[in-house]
Amino acid sequence: MADAGEPFVDLVRQVQDRFLESGWTLATAESCTGGLLAHLLTEIPGSSEYFSGGVVCYANEAKVVMTGVPRETLEIHGAVSAQVAVAMAEGIRARLNTDVAVAVTGIAGPRGGSESKPVGLTYVALADHAGHEVRRFLWRGDRHQNKLASAEAVLTFLLDRVAGGTDGGADGGTS
Repeated sequence: MADAGEPFVDLVRQVQDRFLESGWTLATAESCTGGLLAHLLTEIPGSSEYFSGGVVCYANEAKVVMTGVPRETLEIHGAVSAQVAVAMAEGIRARLNTDVAVAVTGIAGPRGGSESKPVGLTYVALADHAGHEVRRFLWRGDRHQNKLASAEAVLTFLLDRVAGGTDGGADGGTS
C-alpha cells in the first residue's frame, strides 16, 4: 500500500471482510478527502466484490450533478453541513444502487474556514436501507492530517455500522 494507506490496512481489511460476509455493496461520495477513501478501499485485493464505485465531488456544482444534492440545500446550509453530507450519501447510493453509501464533506485547510465553520470541520454521512446517520468531527491537524483523520472516521463508521447491523442509529442526527 502507499504510505497514506499503511495505517489503514487492518481497518480496511476489517471493513472488506464485513461487507463480503454480509453480501452488501458500497458506494462513496467524497469531497474533502479527494478520493483518498476510494483509494484505500481499492488497495486491498477483492474490493471489487463489494465496492461499486465512488465520486469525488469537490465543487458545489459537482455535488449537484454527481450526487443530486439540491441547490437549495447548498445555499441554505453550505457545502460543509450535515444536510449536504446526507444528500451526497443518499444520492450516490441511489445512483449506484448499493446497499450502503458513505459521504464526507469538510474543510481540510489551511484556508477556507470561518468562525462558524472552522478548518477541520467535517461531516460524514452513511445511508442504507434503514435510513441515514451523520457524524460531525473537528480535526485540528494540517491539511494532510485532516484528510487522513476524515478517511479513518469514514472507515470506522462503516465498520461500526456493518458490525452492528443497521437496526439502530438511523435517526439522521449528528453525533
